[in-house]
Amino acid sequence: MKAFYTNNNGLVEIPKWTSNCWIHIESPTESEKKYLLEELQIPVAFYNDIEDIDERPRIEIEHGWTLIIMRIPVKSGDVKIPFHTVPLGVIFKEDICVTITFNETEIIPDFVSYSRRKNIEIEDNLNLVLRLLLSSSVWYLKYLKQINQKIKLAEDNLEKSIKNEELQALLQIEKCFVFFITSLKANDVLFQRIKNLKAHKANYDPELLEDVEIELNQAQDTASIYSNILTGMMDAYASVISNNMNNIMKQMTSISIILMIPTLIASLYGMNVPNGLEESKYGIWILLLVSIILSVFGVLLFKRRRWF
Repeated sequence: MKAFYTNNNGLVEIPKWTSNCWIHIESPTESEKKYLLEELQIPVAFYNDIEDIDERPRIEIEHGWTLIIMRIPVKSGDVKIPFHTVPLGVIFKEDICVTITFNETEIIPDFVSYSRRKNIEIEDNLNLVLRLLLSSSVWYLKYLKQINQKIKLAEDNLEKSIKNEELQALLQIEKCFVFFITSLKANDVLFQRIKNLKAHKANYDPELLEDVEIELNQAQDTASIYSNILTGMMDAYASVISNNMNNIMKQMTSISIILMIPTLIASLYGMNVPNGLEESKYGIWILLLVSIILSVFGVLLFKRRRWF
């Protein structure tokens, strides 16, 4: 998908490219790739770097072109890992500015609509990068809230069943936190580099810089807190599952011991040797009574020791 945006009391979509407009391409097709590489002549290495799902946030300059890569959160089609992060590349030179991502994202449409509501004017390319960093941080927080809801749901299921499957669901959610925390730290390093660029330092809006820094820090802190809570909860439930298993094994062992008492007596009585009861018509009843008394005694003993 290819879209062109220009400033007009916020970002407004236009039908074709004009000088100093913003070009956004999402999940580029072959024709859009050809447009980028042949018509706009962006460096092939930049395009390939953005295509790499594991590419780290950074700034690179080549032949007058500037590449800035940040990582943004996206929803995943994988049920086990509902959220992960992908690279968003910003490439610009003179009057050309392009953003490229190889995944569908909710961030860009929301960013465009927000700029219209607030009548935000994009002053230059680095201003666009800073505002995209701010928007991505806000979406990190939104997705973190959704992940927290999934944790509560998994916790409720775990309390009802105490099975390994629910614990594994929490483990998959923990991977989302790993992706988010790693990406947010890398975005923060990228922000500090952009903030300290000597050639542009005087042109930055101090309020925008402060907003980006606050949102980045808040997203990092929230992700770390949720991750720590989840880790502690998983450890607690793992201990509960292990303790429940020990209780079950203890109960089964107690039952086996109780059932062994009448089995032992019957085995001794059934031996082909004189035992004094072979001629008694009350022998079987005596053995049953002894077996019941000893079994009841064993049950009471185990209950007193809380083994049963």
